[in-house]
Amino acid sequence: MPIISPHKTNPLIDGRQSDRALAVRRGVQKLLSQMGAAHVPELTLANGRRADLAAIFRDGTIWIIEIKSSAEDIKSDHKWPDYFDYCDQLFFATLDDVPQSLFPNDAGFMLADARGAAIIEDCPVQKLNAARRKAITLRFAQFAAKRLHLAELAGYNVVPEQN
Repeated sequence: MPIISPHKTNPLIDGRQSDRALAVRRGVQKLLSQMGAAHVPELTLANGRRADLAAIFRDGTIWIIEIKSSAEDIKSDHKWPDYFDYCDQLFFATLDDVPQSLFPNDAGFMLADARGAAIIEDCPVQKLNAARRKAITLRFAQFAAKRLHLAELAGYNVVPEQN
């Protein structure tokens, strides 16, 4: 099922995310844009997992950001290690009322709200091999192009950013 439906008011919101998670997503997306990364929410990976946010930087580096909106959200998540094979760096992002001590030490950590985000704890870079990087980059590009097309079908005026 596509994330975007031409029948909804906003084709970028599919109704699965809480208001808290959407606030974190907006803040992280602002940070990623400031850092020069292209990013998409809800990218389905080859293993069937869906990354809350995937970002590709100009040098080809790939990040996955897992958004956790509450302590219960991180405590009940056991799938996050499945993302390591699809990124150079994995980060968790949450609001300031969720204790950082609940998050694993082998991933990065961001604090965010709807106004922005900050990287609190960086994480080690685990470079993807060339074949995996190419596959993820192609998946990212196809996903982004399809989402753009669906947004245009829904009547959104989509103007490409000039770099």
